[in-house]
Amino acid sequence: MNKLMSARNKKTKLAKKDAVTGFIFSLPSVSGMLVFFLIPFIICIVLSLTDNINSMNFVGIDNYVDIISSQTFRLAAWNTLKFILVSVPLIMVFSFLIASLLYQKLKGFEFFRSVFVFPLVLPVSSVILFFQMIFAEKGLANDVLSLMGLPVKDWLNSSASFIVLVILYVWKNCGYNIILFLAALNSIPKAYYEVADLDSTSRLKKLINITLPMISPHLFFILVISIINTFKSFKEAYILCGDYPHKSIYMIQHFMNNNFQNLNYTRLSVGSILVFIIIFIIILLLFKFKKRLGDIEYG
Repeated sequence: MNKLMSARNKKTKLAKKDAVTGFIFSLPSVSGMLVFFLIPFIICIVLSLTDNINSMNFVGIDNYVDIISSQTFRLAAWNTLKFILVSVPLIMVFSFLIASLLYQKLKGFEFFRSVFVFPLVLPVSSVILFFQMIFAEKGLANDVLSLMGLPVKDWLNSSASFIVLVILYVWKNCGYNIILFLAALNSIPKAYYEVADLDSTSRLKKLINITLPMISPHLFFILVISIINTFKSFKEAYILCGDYPHKSIYMIQHFMNNNFQNLNYTRLSVGSILVFIIIFIIILLLFKFKKRLGDIEYG
């Protein structure tokens, strides 16, 4: 009995020691999370409910009503949503097709593996300079249009700037997606395809019945990452077209940056909270869709 009690006490002491050790090792990460994320987020919420940073008078949701009814914010929100709806499906399809071709290990396609990954290691300023050279008034894009007998475009100061930004986003981020898709395709056991070949299954049926179901967890992850990356494309748009670009690419990030430059911290805080809510709702809907899809597939 004494031996049993002694063993239990020893296990309890070891468990406590492990808990203390784990707490010590996690302390830097927890501290960083508190200092750089949680506390600023709480401050942001408080500021969004006050009239300004000096008087700090409580105004409730008046700031939110004011921002949501603002034509500028509505334009920024619509452009951001439009950018997501256009660029995310485009990069998903494009990167999957390229990854599929690379997975087949066709002759000559190894070169393209490096070509599509190369933009990931390039500085943003270099990428923007490259695109400015292509889409400038006398750039390569207009030279091609002239050769085809088509009218030239002011790519960076018209509605065409939206097309430029979508191309830039896809080109800059598709390399990362290709790597993830390749990893997903390589995780599929080849036995499935061998059995399908014995049944003379077409490529389309293999894609629908084998490839897509097997990579669905990876597909969901890549989709979430692609959506998050659209909110990170402000830096490219800012360097490419400046503080106040053409209205077709005036995004929520531009709205927030302009308020920051004007020292309007209340509107900036409201914008930040609304962006957080938008991203949270999008991710929540995606997770619900994934769960429902899983229930249909296995239920």
